Amino acid sequence: MMQLITALEAGFNPQIYKIILSKPRIKSNDYQKIVISQIGESYHLEKFTATQVFNENLAADQLIEFLSQALHTDYQQYNAWDDQFEYIIQISKKGKPSITRKAVTKAPAKVISHNRKKNYILQEGTLIQPLVDMGVFTKEGKVVKTMTDKFRQINRFVEIVDDEVKKLPPGTELNVIDFGCGKSYLTFILYYYLTEIKNIKVQMIGLDLKSDVIDHCNASARKYGYNQLSFERGDIHDYQASFPVDMIITLHACDTATDFALYNAIKWEARLIFSVPCCQHELNGQMETGELSLLTKYGIIKERTAALLTDAIRGNLLEACGYKVQLMEFVDLAHTPKNILIRAQKAKVSEKRKAQALTEVENAMQAFSLTPTLFKLLETEKRINFNKI
Repeated sequence: MMQLITALEAGFNPQIYKIILSKPRIKSNDYQKIVISQIGESYHLEKFTATQVFNENLAADQLIEFLSQALHTDYQQYNAWDDQFEYIIQISKKGKPSITRKAVTKAPAKVISHNRKKNYILQEGTLIQPLVDMGVFTKEGKVVKTMTDKFRQINRFVEIVDDEVKKLPPGTELNVIDFGCGKSYLTFILYYYLTEIKNIKVQMIGLDLKSDVIDHCNASARKYGYNQLSFERGDIHDYQASFPVDMIITLHACDTATDFALYNAIKWEARLIFSVPCCQHELNGQMETGELSLLTKYGIIKERTAALLTDAIRGNLLEACGYKVQLMEFVDLAHTPKNILIRAQKAKVSEKRKAQALTEVENAMQAFSLTPTLFKLLETEKRINFNKI
C-alpha cells in the first residue's frame, strides 16, 4: 500500500485536471471506470456501469486516499493529465505499481479549459439573458450568490446534453421538441447552448397545455431574439410533428405522460432523448407479487420500487427499439431529491441485446403483474413482440 501511495504522489500534482481509473480487477466490479474532473477546489466523480453513470463530489484532501484505495482493491490502471504530461500508473498482478510519464502532444484544449474553469459550459461573465430573468445572473452576468446551486444544476443538465451533441457530425441541423415545457427556463437555456455555443442550426418547439404559459414563453422568445424557438399549445398524447424530429426533451412529464413522450420519440426515430420522469404512480397501483412480497409490504418501499421499476422498464424498452440508454442521477432544478434522467441515443443495437432487453422487461412484468403504458403503446403499434425480436 505504501508503494502505491508513493507512486500516486509521484503521478499527481495540483495542476492535474482529469483522472481516469480503468481496467477493473474483477469483471463483477461495480463500475467499469471512474472519470474524475477537477472543479474548483474539489473533484467531480463519474462512475460508469455498463448502462448507467453515477455522480458524486469529493473534497481535495480526500482524493489521494480515494485513489490509493481504488487502485489497491478495484482497478489496475490510472491515467492523469495536466497541461504538459500524462501520468500512467499500472498495477501488476502481484499488486506492484509502475509509473510512467509522457509529454502531452494532443491535449484537448476545450476539455482542459472546461475543467480548469469549474467544468462549466455556461460561463459566468457571459451575459445570458434567460439566466438574468431567472434570477441566476445579475445584469452584469455574475452568478447571484444564493443561486449558485441552481447555476451548477443548469450547467449539469447542459453537460449531459453536450456529451451526446458533441458526437454529432459537423453541419448537423436539429429539430427539437420539448414536451411539457412549463415556464421553459431550460428550453431557453438549451436553445442558447445549441445556437450560441455549438453554432447548430436549430428549430425548436415547446409544448404545454396552458395558453397563458405559451403566450408568455413566445413573448420571451421574441424578447431574446430566439427566432427559431416557438411555443404551442399541445398534448403529449396526440401531438403530430410537422417535421422530422431529431431531439426530444421531456422534463417532469407526470406519470404516463413520460411514456407518451418516449413513445412519440421512438415513433419519430428521434436521434436523442433526454427525459426526467416525474410522479411514477402507474406501476405502484398495479404491483402484486408473491415471492417478492417484501417489496410491496411497506408503502414507502413499494412506492420507491415501483418508481425504479418504471424507469428501468422504460430504459429497456428504448434499448429494444434500437437506442443506447443510460439512466443517470440528476438533481432536479425545482426539488431537492435526486432524480433519474434517461438519456438515449439512436444506435446500432444488436438483435441479441434487443431480445435480452425485452426479455428482462417481460420477466419484471410477470414477477410483479405489470402492464406499463409504454409497453402497451409499443405492442399495439407492433413495434415490439415478446420473444420475437
